Amino acid sequence: MRRRAFISLLGGAAVWPVVTRAQPSEGMRLIGVLMNRAADDPQGQARVATFKQALQQLGWTEGRNVRIDTRWGADDVDRERGYAAELAALAPDIVLASGTLSVTALQHVSRTLPMVFVGVTDPVGAGFVDSLARPGGNVTGFMIYEYNLSGKWLELLKQIAPSITRVVVIRNPDNPVGVAVFSALRAAAQPLRVEVSPVDSRRNADEIERAITAFARSPNGGLILTPNAAAMPAHYSLIVKLAARYKLPAVYPFPEMVTNGGLMSYGPDVIDQCRRAAEYVDRILKGEKPGELPVQQATKFELRINLKTAKALGLEVPNTLIGRADEVIE
Repeated sequence: MRRRAFISLLGGAAVWPVVTRAQPSEGMRLIGVLMNRAADDPQGQARVATFKQALQQLGWTEGRNVRIDTRWGADDVDRERGYAAELAALAPDIVLASGTLSVTALQHVSRTLPMVFVGVTDPVGAGFVDSLARPGGNVTGFMIYEYNLSGKWLELLKQIAPSITRVVVIRNPDNPVGVAVFSALRAAAQPLRVEVSPVDSRRNADEIERAITAFARSPNGGLILTPNAAAMPAHYSLIVKLAARYKLPAVYPFPEMVTNGGLMSYGPDVIDQCRRAAEYVDRILKGEKPGELPVQQATKFELRINLKTAKALGLEVPNTLIGRADEVIE
């Protein structure tokens, strides 16, 4: 049951308006893409596909006037750095960078390469831009969320399961955002009388399972998977299964996890950011400077709830929460 209509990826692409097409006389341009997802991750593939579709709507067709070279960093520090160096060596006209680690890696190898980012939490604090209104330098893009969104995840857990007093937080400690998000969660947890404990996503599957199993031995627990733990898509299904096995109410950052049995997800629409990023790439390729294009904040946040999972966990979802959901799976 859908409470609010939302456009599917391919459907959304099909209705985008056609704007003035790029001129063939501009010649073949090279766009680098550094994604903070694994190459086999469906969400990452969807983001790249949306970016390419939006570029095509803007007149940039692969093989005719643009070549797009993609690398998959999977939010792994060493891999991101290596791929950033590879892309910089190709001397692209511009790079699309997804996530804080991707931008950090690219900034390490070049401070002049034009760049548009998506999925970055704190571009000012990270030193990517001077300010949101006037980025300066060679970088601009789209923020994924502010740190206070962390408190929203806790609030949602308490609304759907008021008895929760303990929450395990799965994060990527190699990503500075992972540390900052956990600090924000800990601050938000105090007035809610909730204790938060971190589990690091760089662990292998067995270690993650042992950590969650140990956490679940005590009652009144919940789980939060933070977006910066994106290095572990192979572990997503494991985490959903463990939450079900130990009856841990959980909130996830990605909607596909709810489709696959997770309780609920809440977060910004990064797919939409990739579409909007194509517009910035188009403008920069046509002569505008990244430093003069303001950083834009996320405008779409989506809540999805799986009522079947809630029932299996013995939870009764408040009608107020159902009414706010963008999608409810029954």
